[in-house]
Amino acid sequence: MKFVAFERQVQGTGASRRLRKAGKVPGIVYGAGEPKMIELDHNALFHALKKEAFHSSILEMELNGKVEQVLLRDYQMHAYKPLVLHVDFQRVDPTTKIVKKVPLHFVNEEESPAVKTDKCTISHVATELEIQCLAQQLPEFIEVDLSGLNKGQSLHVNDIKLPKGVKVMTHGKPNPAIATAVPPVEEVIVDPTAAAPAAEPAKGKGKGKK
Repeated sequence: MKFVAFERQVQGTGASRRLRKAGKVPGIVYGAGEPKMIELDHNALFHALKKEAFHSSILEMELNGKVEQVLLRDYQMHAYKPLVLHVDFQRVDPTTKIVKKVPLHFVNEEESPAVKTDKCTISHVATELEIQCLAQQLPEFIEVDLSGLNKGQSLHVNDIKLPKGVKVMTHGKPNPAIATAVPPVEEVIVDPTAAAPAAEPAKGKGKGKK
């Protein structure tokens, strides 16, 4: 994906406020050289942030007529308004090693024996994974094939096929689960016409005197 940025000369809270009123978003690009203060068109950035690829792939940023490869590193949204307040990008090259979260795309769920035969529900324990790789090897997403999942089974990180050069960061967890087949819950139907047990007579009460 490609986008256009403009170099920002004026800094400070007041300058950023004026930029936002003008429909611009202040930002910064750093790494592989001097950090540069930039500004972007708000509406174009707002719509780009809705796309999965903008978060997890190498982007082409045109700045001062020069195209650089960058990664989205961070952005801040207004607390309750649909407004982007700030955005951070990192320059990358073929030798840049990065750590980044990428989404998981689950496929063939309906073909798994767990769903097809045993009517299980597949619970997606994780929807993204943090990975380490060279910037040029960054996958837009990781595909997870659920076609072999059986009732009562779980799919773990070691069960998925990773792209070349990609390593999952598990942070001390040796082989975390990413999906599990949950058996259907059996409903117990209570017959409302079933007779209630007869009430026992009160104890300790004798017959009254005639």
